[in-house]
Amino acid sequence: MASLPFSATSFHSTFIGFNYKARNPDFFFIRNGSSFAFSRRKFSVKSVASDQKQDLKDEAQITEGASLDTFVPDSASIASSIKYHAEFTPSFSPDHFKLPKAFFATAESVRDSLIINWNATYDYYEKNNVKQAYYLSMEFLQGRALLNAIGNLELTGAYAEALKKLGHNLEDIAREEPDAALGNGGLGRLASCFLDSLATLNYPAWGYGLRYKYGLFKQHITKDGQEEVAESWLEMGNPWELVRNDVSYPVKFYGEVVSSPDGVKEWVGGEDITAVAYDVPIPGYKTKTTINLRLWSTKVAPEKFDLSAFNAGDHAKAYSAMKNAEKICYILYPGDESLEGKTLRLKQQYTLCSASLQDIIARYERRSGESVIWENLPDKVAVQMNDTHPTLCIPELIRILIDVKGLSWEQAWNITQRTVAYTNHTVLPEALEKWSLELMQELLPRHVELIRMIDEELIQTIIDEYGTEDLDLLQEKLKQMRILDNIELPESVADLFVEPEKSSVEPTVEAVESTEEDDVSDEETEVTAEEDQLEEEEDVEEESEVPLPPIIELSPKLPKMVRMANLCVAGGHAVNGVAEIHSEIVKNEVFNDFYQLWPEKFQNKTNGVTPRRWIRFCNPDLSKIITKWTGSEDWVVNTENLATLRKFADNEDLQSEWREAKRRNKVKVASFLREKTGYIVNPDSMFDVQIKRIHEYKRQLLNILGIVYRYKKMKEMSHEERTENFVPRVCIFGGKAFATYVQAKRIVKFITDVGNTVNHDPEIGDLLKVVFVPDYNVSVAEILIPGSELSQHISTAGMEASGTSNMKFAMNGCILIGTLDGANVEIRQEVGEDNFFLFGAEAHEIAGLRKERAEGKFVPDPRFEEVKAYVRSGVFGSYNYDELMGSLEGNEGYGRADYFLVGKDFPGYIECQEKVDEAYRDQKRWTKMSILNTAGSYKFSSDRTIHEYARDIWGIDPVVLP
Repeated sequence: MASLPFSATSFHSTFIGFNYKARNPDFFFIRNGSSFAFSRRKFSVKSVASDQKQDLKDEAQITEGASLDTFVPDSASIASSIKYHAEFTPSFSPDHFKLPKAFFATAESVRDSLIINWNATYDYYEKNNVKQAYYLSMEFLQGRALLNAIGNLELTGAYAEALKKLGHNLEDIAREEPDAALGNGGLGRLASCFLDSLATLNYPAWGYGLRYKYGLFKQHITKDGQEEVAESWLEMGNPWELVRNDVSYPVKFYGEVVSSPDGVKEWVGGEDITAVAYDVPIPGYKTKTTINLRLWSTKVAPEKFDLSAFNAGDHAKAYSAMKNAEKICYILYPGDESLEGKTLRLKQQYTLCSASLQDIIARYERRSGESVIWENLPDKVAVQMNDTHPTLCIPELIRILIDVKGLSWEQAWNITQRTVAYTNHTVLPEALEKWSLELMQELLPRHVELIRMIDEELIQTIIDEYGTEDLDLLQEKLKQMRILDNIELPESVADLFVEPEKSSVEPTVEAVESTEEDDVSDEETEVTAEEDQLEEEEDVEEESEVPLPPIIELSPKLPKMVRMANLCVAGGHAVNGVAEIHSEIVKNEVFNDFYQLWPEKFQNKTNGVTPRRWIRFCNPDLSKIITKWTGSEDWVVNTENLATLRKFADNEDLQSEWREAKRRNKVKVASFLREKTGYIVNPDSMFDVQIKRIHEYKRQLLNILGIVYRYKKMKEMSHEERTENFVPRVCIFGGKAFATYVQAKRIVKFITDVGNTVNHDPEIGDLLKVVFVPDYNVSVAEILIPGSELSQHISTAGMEASGTSNMKFAMNGCILIGTLDGANVEIRQEVGEDNFFLFGAEAHEIAGLRKERAEGKFVPDPRFEEVKAYVRSGVFGSYNYDELMGSLEGNEGYGRADYFLVGKDFPGYIECQEKVDEAYRDQKRWTKMSILNTAGSYKFSSDRTIHEYARDIWGIDPVVLP
């Protein structure tokens, strides 16, 4: 569109002044061009930047003496604020006001209000020295911020009207925003839901993460399957973030630990970088509270640039230090197949922990004033580790307290245990992180010393608990529970595990050598035999003690490792799972030995999702219906009001409105799919959706094999038979396979090949479509979930910790098909067994089924053999799927033997899908099931989850700003 005349300065000033005053009764500021003035209660506005243009002055009707107490920004003042930023905060050339520029100006306008609230929140917490929770996570999958922010500020209508005056549509502006590439899956989305709930419920809390320049990756789908390219979300800048150049901390790697004469340890030398804070305001819904997500970026001091090397032509050497620092925050989860990749991942984790802990400690000291009482730190600070990635905050906090603040080991250990807590998100062994001791020793030498001390404390606790009478029991406990794996015992307890044997014969050289050969330790255990010199007759032989091999045996074939999950459990005061079934597995299997030792540490905190983003803002049509039938918008915060819908589930008027809203959402999905993939789908078909990270345990392979079986049966029927037997379906997939996860990438390729064949088959037409949506993210989910009708949560039982997409789908009236896994168990309880399609083996059966398979007793269903043969026939193209199908065959071997039980659950799955078709044919029944799913989702709000964390783990209370 053409250039707009800008005359917004004075009215932007008015907008800012009003907003600040509404939150601060004593002072507010007025922005006059580039200057600021402070006033009390009343003000007049004068523009110095563009006072020649006053075209909005009469419209705004701002006069001296106006009351500020009831001011709410209207569309005129918002429009002038947007225009102000387009003129004075330019990210684009000044001659046009097209969509990209309009988005940035709009976002910067919203950010002004957020900053005012953010500052007020921050100041109030500081002034009152409240206890604050700090949530450390490697991922925060935020999605787009604009609609969420103005929705929480209750300014959606005003912004829509303002943009309309400026020639733009709010929805078009919102689509210009790229998703923040700060996460990958449920772990990161949960963290972002938590921040929303913390702000909405007025809890004092911050999030800490890393500012990834390129995120995970942008996913392209080609004829070869998934291809990864760098994510470009920061290419045009991020209007929501505020760089805090005055908030930076040193982070060290490598070097060595030296001791002073008085025993004080100092970590010296090595590689030094700087972590710089970038703040992202997180607004609450209908509240002044705006909390903070602090992200760290990494750099080095300018003097690290080797100017002489650069001038000598050795440019790589000149900026090597800069690149080493900057690459720490390049991408999320760099590939760790190489030593360099492992090193980079460990650097990322330590950077997050070190910078965040230094910041937390600095804030505690500032709030404490002149008298800092370190024993009170847990009374003012709660640190939550979101999975094992932030585990290093345990030894880092101890390091700061001992080496920097001068506390004793006992004090630091006690404070740390009372401050830190751990959320476990997985039962998968590969996700319970282990780090090479050698790598960690090289990269973080001081922390290895401290981890050894923690390990020694844990060993002593285990010995105190179980005693030394039953050494076999003690050996087993230490093997399972130690933090250091395959590493020698500390000297203080090693003697317990050497069992002497009396002998009347001097051991021969050969016997000693034999004993040494049998000892499988990496390092020999030295035992000096005590010889009692008896002054007796010559025929009395001397007694000696011959050392037996140590009871705790080490393997030279296995690496020495640091078990991070064990460190989390030992170093924190609380451990929680994220669904009832998961928490039971954590207690009874994953950490059973720890649970027996410290049962009071273990809790369940079932995940939740924010109803603001996942119903109110992404599904306005359904939101209006819910508000109408529950009587108010109170459900947006108090989701228990959703249960009111149950009594209207059979009401024909509600059902009619419900179906109309769902179809409108399906039309949006169909339009989106055509835009992104080129496939045209019929919105009158059932929309069957599985969108989540691509992983074998999530069993997208089971889903697509079920589709292949469905397709094969269709091909064997006449047109009339197909129409009679099958409900039309659009099967939608989305998700990223990790770049080095070969099998997951094969699954993506297979799905797209099946889609390419099925979607171009004229015999099948609209009866079946298979669509893989590229580059799945939060914004894609916000489109797909409201229009979905069946959602697949079909992981191998016992392997999904909770899931959060299952909750989002249920909230939006989507019916689930799934196993008794993760939060599926609780969702099924709440929505009703008749409103959930259940199949599959249960968690307690899995180990036995795998054992049965290993023994060669598994007999596959003929239908499973049939579908594999069909895939191998080449009907879906020339790609060789032997490796993929082979993973489902055999009785043992890495990558084979159907570890995730696809074959076992396949017959039950396809039979369950037949029940889905039957239910969908009865639209009245299906709509009732849909309503009851939304009604039953009330327990799965992240608000409920946060209340439980605050009460049971963090010990914090809401703090409502005046």
